[in-house]
Amino acid sequence: MIFAPNRLDDERGGCSMTRRLFLAAVLGSLGAFSLLAGCSSCQRGQEVVVYTSVDQVFSEPVLRRFESETGLRVLAVYDTEETKSTGVVNRLIAEGQSPRADVFWSNDPVRQLLLVGRGQVEPYRSPAAEGLPAYARPADGMWTGFAARARVLLVNTRLVDAADMPSGIESLADPRWRGKAAIANPLYGTTTMHVAALATVWGQAKAEQFLRALKDNDVRIASSNGEVQRLVVSGEVAIGLCDTDDANEAVKGGAPVAVVFPDRGDIGTLVMPTTAVIIRGGPHPAAARRLIDYLVSAAVEEQMAQGAAHMPLRPGVRAPAGAKTVGEIKAMNVDYARVADQIEQLQPLLRTWVGL
Repeated sequence: MIFAPNRLDDERGGCSMTRRLFLAAVLGSLGAFSLLAGCSSCQRGQEVVVYTSVDQVFSEPVLRRFESETGLRVLAVYDTEETKSTGVVNRLIAEGQSPRADVFWSNDPVRQLLLVGRGQVEPYRSPAAEGLPAYARPADGMWTGFAARARVLLVNTRLVDAADMPSGIESLADPRWRGKAAIANPLYGTTTMHVAALATVWGQAKAEQFLRALKDNDVRIASSNGEVQRLVVSGEVAIGLCDTDDANEAVKGGAPVAVVFPDRGDIGTLVMPTTAVIIRGGPHPAAARRLIDYLVSAAVEEQMAQGAAHMPLRPGVRAPAGAKTVGEIKAMNVDYARVADQIEQLQPLLRTWVGL
């Protein structure tokens, strides 16, 4: 059973099935939380609370399997597509003095560093992280990375000939694609991280110049990466910048699209492991460690690869047929801690850029 801890105090004080079904209907209509019926496990201490920005369609099956294998009840808060990562991070920061979450499972390797900088993360070096590359499990134990995505260009092949395929993200500013390209709102989610990563690699001046070039080229600002995918698939735009899981969904659906890893230039493709951290002072520290051990395991990397088109970081973990592995692309060389700093520094610029 995976419950939404929107009303944790009510859940722990007793389980009314009528109230549970009512809440399920309300929360389901809002699209913000998952609330699955069942009251037999409402026992204090036999649970773990996780906030996650990993898409619910991908993260919920992992959490269900954890419940089945451990007997622990999972109470999960899922972020929305539009505010991806930003929403749950802001909630964790607001709850900093009285944490309600035990674990934060982020869909990128930067947001958890904002919490680390505020002293809200408890270090933990999981024995299950064996086999992950060193960059994904820093020595201080503050976070562990696994199951990565990458930032890619999704191209409508009915609108773009093979000879005209874009090769890098700077193609978005090419006059050939004026008014025919899209990116997600850079105030949220992985687009924010991508802009910040560019600022660390290029320098802030060139990153700002690139943003101005995008605006001059009438690049369309979509509400989310999922919306970028929809615009490309429908032919409303010719190319769009999104994540590999969004691109894979379009490919699996038979859409007339091609996926371009923008790694042919000097900077390479931005690779984004998902990450998991323990929240300092969370209500269930022992259960939190059990969940971290589970999430960073090879079994979950394989589950995320097969079910969510994530790229395993461990060599030897099976990936779907036709999918690229991290070792097959040129990855952007970034310092995720510097990217986290840049995200905060860039907020005023990005707000102005989107017209806020």
